[in-house]
Amino acid sequence: MEDMVFGRRYRVTERIGSGGMADVYKAVDETLGRTVAVKVLHERFSTDPEFVQRFRHEASAAANLSHPGIVNIYDYGVENGTYYIVMELVRGTDLKQVVKERGALDPLKVADYGAQACAALTVAHGYGIIHRDIKPQNIVLTPDGVVKVMDFGIARAIDSDATQTGSVLGTAQYVSPEQAQGRKLGPESDLYSLGVVLYELSTGQLPFDGDTPVSVALKHVNDEPVPPRTLNPAIPPALEAVILKAMQKDPTRRYRSAEDMRDDLQRVVAGRSVHAQPRVDDTTVMPIVGERTSAAPEITRPKTPNRDANPWIWVAIAVLVVLLGLGLAYGTGLLGGSGLRVPDTTGMSAVDAKKALVDIGLTVGAEETTFNATVPKDAVISSTPAAGTTVDKGSSVDLLVSSGPELVAVPDVVGSGETTAVVELQKAGFAVDPIITREFNAKYPPGIVFKTDPPVGTNVAKGGKISLWVSQGAEMVTVPAVTNLLQADATKQLKDAGFSVKVTTKASDTIAKGTVIDQKPVGGAQAPKGSAVTITVSSGIEQVVVPNVLGLTQAEAVAKIEALGLVADPQPRNGTPPPSIGTVLDQSPPPTTKVNKGTTVVIGVGAP
Repeated sequence: MEDMVFGRRYRVTERIGSGGMADVYKAVDETLGRTVAVKVLHERFSTDPEFVQRFRHEASAAANLSHPGIVNIYDYGVENGTYYIVMELVRGTDLKQVVKERGALDPLKVADYGAQACAALTVAHGYGIIHRDIKPQNIVLTPDGVVKVMDFGIARAIDSDATQTGSVLGTAQYVSPEQAQGRKLGPESDLYSLGVVLYELSTGQLPFDGDTPVSVALKHVNDEPVPPRTLNPAIPPALEAVILKAMQKDPTRRYRSAEDMRDDLQRVVAGRSVHAQPRVDDTTVMPIVGERTSAAPEITRPKTPNRDANPWIWVAIAVLVVLLGLGLAYGTGLLGGSGLRVPDTTGMSAVDAKKALVDIGLTVGAEETTFNATVPKDAVISSTPAAGTTVDKGSSVDLLVSSGPELVAVPDVVGSGETTAVVELQKAGFAVDPIITREFNAKYPPGIVFKTDPPVGTNVAKGGKISLWVSQGAEMVTVPAVTNLLQADATKQLKDAGFSVKVTTKASDTIAKGTVIDQKPVGGAQAPKGSAVTITVSSGIEQVVVPNVLGLTQAEAVAKIEALGLVADPQPRNGTPPPSIGTVLDQSPPPTTKVNKGTTVVIGVGAP
């Protein structure tokens, strides 16, 4: 720790936290002499150019935020390829730890903490900064009861396709429905997450939980939370109303702003009514103002018939009852007559159903079709009047006929994050197989869908089940060391290890022809299975073509020969006629001969 210094001024003294995104250290600012916290982002982010650009922009924007409820960012930078943020060191406990230790908190304190968090969000949203990862772990409670929100801007900086590969950012238990669906986010997304935090603080439980982040995210999209007062009756109806309004699935039905939510939470603390609508179960029917409430309610008794009324009235009533009874009996076929019962044509082919109706004296009316996943195509789903109904002979019967299951093309979710793919498939009307196959795939980053069954674009019955294959990234394997091996042996070892092989050649005066001189990646390194390893193979001593120096002067010939790495050996040819004295008369080896570099070329030079 003593050797860790960031920005030439922040000397680390101890590590105080670690998470999936970063490690946090306590450090001393040697320039200003104050104690700070340094959040060091994990190395995987430094390799993403898009992240680097986002980091600088978002960290700079977050550094402009100034509010008692926001953990201040003092500085940010990069040290040896590692990105860090210097921030205010807050002494306190995050709300996740508080609720773990104490369980459900006092509802008025919950409302107060929520109002303080809303004040911080109001400032951030005013600067156009959406937190994207509001959760109790990012909200610190100081010893004097002040709430501070941390990590503004960092979540957006990390939320890039290159680093998250389209996956949903944010802790699944607190993610908003639109964030789980990969849609554009606004301030309402932070308010939803804060609503989940208040739900947990006031009940001691999360509204949605599950075995996997995907299952939890889907519950945020599809399921309604159990009302908080069901779990903790001590919660005031007003606080429950605020929480449930913040957690509406539709962002337009939540609070319009963090300031509006803060106003309602402050009303809860003050014991006043809130703007959010309480649940019906929590409302009380009050007497109308001005009515007497002390007297016993008036009881209305049924009136008894006047025995002195005209007896012909009773005769008329009796006749009417008899006629109604006869009509009912006739309608149900109890008196016989020409009534016919509509046969049960369900499941019959439309052709057979029509014949069955006509054969007993009925006529076929309208024939409508509709999609149906359980009744075969061209088979009858139902009839109107329904089977068993008694009708007159010649009556018309309408038929509803199945056109088979509705076929829908499997949407293209290849290349999407797992959660996004599941949501898109469900929106298209499909069920997703809960057993997801996870395999190594060098083409797709971890967490990305690379295959569906049935394949993308296939027409499948609506409601059918789709299976997903999700990438685990490239399988990393150790590269064998093959230098100094013969090319054939090196190639075999590399292919057996799962690599492809690229070969280059290089002349060497010291290494035998066909022997591996070098390899990339080097032996012992980790590389994706299936990737290429380049080996450089010795082609032996380099050969050159002997130049034609006949007729040149001795000096010209020597220069030309030695320029090619050959050795010139001039030999005099005595008795040469004067015109040829000093020129090359013969050479060995002869011109255009291919020889090894360093070979001696004898040239005969004319002499008197």
